[in-house]
Amino acid sequence: MDSSTTLAETVSTFNRISPAESLPSPAWRPFRPGLAAALAWAVLAAVTLAWPNKPAGFEDWAFTTELGVAAALIAVLWALLTLAASAHAAFLPRVLGAFRHGAPWLVVSALGLAAWEILTAKTGVLPPPFFAPPSSLIDVYANDYPRLADSTLNSVKLLLEGVAWGALIGFTVGVSIGWSRTINYWVHPILRFVGPLPPTALLPISFFFFPSSHSASVFLIALATGFPVAILSWSGIAGVNKAYYDVARTMGASEWFLIFHVAIPAALPQVFVGLFMGLGGSFVVLIVAEMMGVKSGLGWYLTWAQGYASYANMYGALILMAIIFSSLISLLFAVRDRVLVWQKGIVKW
Repeated sequence: MDSSTTLAETVSTFNRISPAESLPSPAWRPFRPGLAAALAWAVLAAVTLAWPNKPAGFEDWAFTTELGVAAALIAVLWALLTLAASAHAAFLPRVLGAFRHGAPWLVVSALGLAAWEILTAKTGVLPPPFFAPPSSLIDVYANDYPRLADSTLNSVKLLLEGVAWGALIGFTVGVSIGWSRTINYWVHPILRFVGPLPPTALLPISFFFFPSSHSASVFLIALATGFPVAILSWSGIAGVNKAYYDVARTMGASEWFLIFHVAIPAALPQVFVGLFMGLGGSFVVLIVAEMMGVKSGLGWYLTWAQGYASYANMYGALILMAIIFSSLISLLFAVRDRVLVWQKGIVKW
């Protein structure tokens, strides 16, 4: 009687306790990396706005005030996110997660920009016009965006066209020489003889034989992409476990089935390694080809900026190239993860 009453009272008391009361609330702790990020961007704002620019023999650097105001607003944003992260806020979990992960880099980037601003606009240790402050990049993107956007579009189109042709031809050649002994006999020596040649060494010949600088540039980019894709595709096909073919043949698989459903899927990790190598090499060939023979593109833009001593424009183009090329590599990683999802946990990168 007494034990059952006690049990009933305990259950009733437990049911009256809300989930919020049953768990202790997390203690408020300041997110120190976030505080450091907010402070670092506030320092950048103070350096930019309070420290006058050193005269450089021409009109003062443009957009200095705008850079300082932007840094101050970013500091306020980081401070608000720090309060939310410190209070364990439940809203915007992805934003707060990204902020927690990237806060140390936010500190380093702000301090780097502040040092850049001090060494250029504030003290002139790095002399103009060879070195320009961060605010000059805003000037470039704000005032020269039509030419820069047109050059970027043309470079991306040229790069994608060359990489697509190179990847397609390189993959076809690699699978062919990896599967057929006859094709391997005739194509492999040519590939080993011509493939190691730097594509940029063929610039004079390609511009002579091709009808336009665009087609010559596409050929050179395709060559830079196709060679590593062909070699790695061949290696992947040749390295497929023979037991896979035996099992497929016992189930009545045809020759084409073995190629497209056994050999190529098993070789795809190697194929993607070749694509990564080819894409990296195509960036170099793209810029060199545009410097030599096209009328618009990021490589042409670099040559134009250097010719007019517009080093701020040159730095702006370099940063834009880094963003574009890094984005293309990240996109290829995403495609690889999607295509090779069935090999997750087997392939290590």
